[in-house]
Amino acid sequence: MTVTTGICRVALLGAAVAIMLVPSLASSQDMSANEVKGTAISGKWRGSRGLVTKGADGKIIFLFGEVQPSVVCSPLQVCDIELQPGEVVRDVLVGDTVRWKVEPATSGAVGGQAIHLVIKPTEPGLVTSMVVTTSRRTYHIQLKSHRTQYMARVGFEYPEDVSTKLAAINARLEASTIPGAGVSAEKLDFHYSVSGSARWRPIRVYSDGTKTYIQFPRSIAGQDAPVLFVISGGENRIVNYRMKGDIMVVDYKIDRAVLLSGVGWKREKVKIRRGG
Repeated sequence: MTVTTGICRVALLGAAVAIMLVPSLASSQDMSANEVKGTAISGKWRGSRGLVTKGADGKIIFLFGEVQPSVVCSPLQVCDIELQPGEVVRDVLVGDTVRWKVEPATSGAVGGQAIHLVIKPTEPGLVTSMVVTTSRRTYHIQLKSHRTQYMARVGFEYPEDVSTKLAAINARLEASTIPGAGVSAEKLDFHYSVSGSARWRPIRVYSDGTKTYIQFPRSIAGQDAPVLFVISGGENRIVNYRMKGDIMVVDYKIDRAVLLSGVGWKREKVKIRRGG
């Protein structure tokens, strides 16, 4: 018994010395300051709530790039993640490929098809990540499985789409604004008639109540504009006006006017009258 006890004590002492000489598992997992900072930033991004909105047909919409989307799925159900129409998928990488299944599908007409990723977990209580690389961007998505709850349809709103929509709205607003006047067409008086023949004959005359705008064909650029005379009291009077591109801006609301250019047989004359 004494020998056995002594052997046991030596074995325990040797094991203790070995443990002291071998670095602990915890110390081998220590991270540098940059690693700690990096994982903290990544964790904050992954854990941020972000903005989730409702799209058409009950689709859950995430703003792409704002946070890491967390998609909740359920066994025996499917989660449909729809990507941007026309976007081509390059790779789909899932952290847990054993208990998560991803199958592709498509919708839409040829040339504008949208790719769908159909997600199926095999059991509840799972958490993994998925990276999807496409012809336009890279998606980083967290996948969670729940016993009964799931997101049937998931999609994305893209910041560039918002910019495109805003540009389209601005373009429509600019299109409804008549050149020169800087106000909408509804606020302008277009009741002017133009008579006479000239290569520079105005294509449109209108007034904002203070000024009159005479728009010429674009071909007038680089040429001498005709001279404007306003008819008042039976006489021709010269009023202040200036050219802005193909538009003559008259600092006066005219009722009748004459445009003249050239002399002799080359003379060209056009009359303008408000009210027809």
